[in-house]
Amino acid sequence: MTSHLLPTYARADLAFERGEGAWLMSTAGERYLDFACGVAVNVLGHAHPKLVAALTEQGQKVWHVSNLFRIPEAERLAARLCENSFADTVFFANSGAEAMECAIKMARKFHAVSGNPDRYRIITFEGAFHGRTLATLAAGGQKKYLEGFGPVAEGFDQLPFGDIKLVKKAIGENTAAILIEPVQGEGGVRVVPPQFLKALRQLCDEHGLLLVLDEVQTGIGRTGELFGYQRSGVAPDIMALAKALGGGFPIGACLATADAAKGMTAGTHGSTFGGNPLAMAVGNAVLDVVLDEGFLPHVQKTAILFKQRLAELKDRHPGVIAEVRGEGLLIGLRAVVPNGDLVSEFRAEKLLTVAAGDNVVRLLPPLIAGESEVTEAIGMIDRACTRIAAAQKPVNLGAAR
Repeated sequence: MTSHLLPTYARADLAFERGEGAWLMSTAGERYLDFACGVAVNVLGHAHPKLVAALTEQGQKVWHVSNLFRIPEAERLAARLCENSFADTVFFANSGAEAMECAIKMARKFHAVSGNPDRYRIITFEGAFHGRTLATLAAGGQKKYLEGFGPVAEGFDQLPFGDIKLVKKAIGENTAAILIEPVQGEGGVRVVPPQFLKALRQLCDEHGLLLVLDEVQTGIGRTGELFGYQRSGVAPDIMALAKALGGGFPIGACLATADAAKGMTAGTHGSTFGGNPLAMAVGNAVLDVVLDEGFLPHVQKTAILFKQRLAELKDRHPGVIAEVRGEGLLIGLRAVVPNGDLVSEFRAEKLLTVAAGDNVVRLLPPLIAGESEVTEAIGMIDRACTRIAAAQKPVNLGAAR
């Protein structure tokens, strides 16, 4: 069948018609364990009753009114995000890239209204992924995503990952901010050491810079804390969220301190759909679940169990898995074989995963997953690795005779 979709995705020949919890049912009637979660989006799994109820209830009231009017659901979600974070204020958008665009604009505007309009450059790090707009692609700096789209957006200074000495040298009179992910997701599930984040915070304070965190993938419980930065005790000035905040419904959010956001006055930024009542109802329902007592401790417990079991598999299959890395339920398997082969073999076992940089396969279970789902996944991964390992062994022709 001819598809009229723009061919910008290398899609698997697989489609799903329904899901429940951590499981998806394909249109061919096959059951898959979803440890991809729409790339870290479906934190409460599929068809979670509270999300279904929130969407259904709001859908019968009002969907969209625009930001020309007050939206009580948005004000409630913003207040809850601020109450549970460093932030004083929130801007709602529809995606992670939009949230990051707001963060970049906010950091530049802060210096402009502070009397330093020449301070607009932002330090970023190799391996980062901040979105697909022209500005966020430039911030990420990956050539494979930038090629063919004309001049690269100006204002980003990319440095090697984790070298604080180079960061110190890179700070100049035009530097406005430092932008980093607490865990690089697309970059290969590379965890930023807490001491590095603390050193960045200190440099920002010393030089009057803003610390901007991209928590599009790590936010809303993925690391075992509500936000990834809370594992290090280092608070940013600006933070971008998306993915998990809507549990599958498109939402982006840019959180900031009142000081960092002081330049973002009426007319400086906007979004037609951002903060609409439907999205906000779902976002509030997600927080109802994630902020419930016992939820995040459950995520932490599941993460410890899963990593322990994966470490055992790594020892059993050293020719397939080189390393287990990550925080919480943002887990990466650095592969010995091509990571695409590992993703395909997992899919053959009816386990859905996501490839990443540094030859890593991401395991992104829904945060509702527990011991039974971990046990199922470990069996699938073990069988897939066993097949790969067997295919690597040379055939003993003498024994065959």
